Amino acid sequence: MTSILVYIGAAVAEIAGCFAFWGVLRLGKPLWWLVPGVVFLLAFAYLLTLVESAFAGRAYAAYGGVYIAASLAWLWTAEGARPDRWDAVGAAICVAGAMVILFGPRS
Repeated sequence: MTSILVYIGAAVAEIAGCFAFWGVLRLGKPLWWLVPGVVFLLAFAYLLTLVESAFAGRAYAAYGGVYIAASLAWLWTAEGARPDRWDAVGAAICVAGAMVILFGPRS
């Protein structure tokens, strides 16, 4: 359960950090937006180190599914564009894959 909470925190931090850059480069937001953007990206990198996994690659692979679902939540809440059914189906498949990676039996 701790890993899932860390993944959610990491996803929010990564999306917020990247959106700050998107805002400056694509939406004409002021350059000072990059300051919290960098802070969020640093928090993202740190949070991923807290995942209980013996291998970074496995932790990052599982994170990918969580990131996809969180990105669609961001799309809806921050950008006001409701995901369609194909977004939801795709996110569900990705989260299921992440759960297999996270909780699959290991020898």
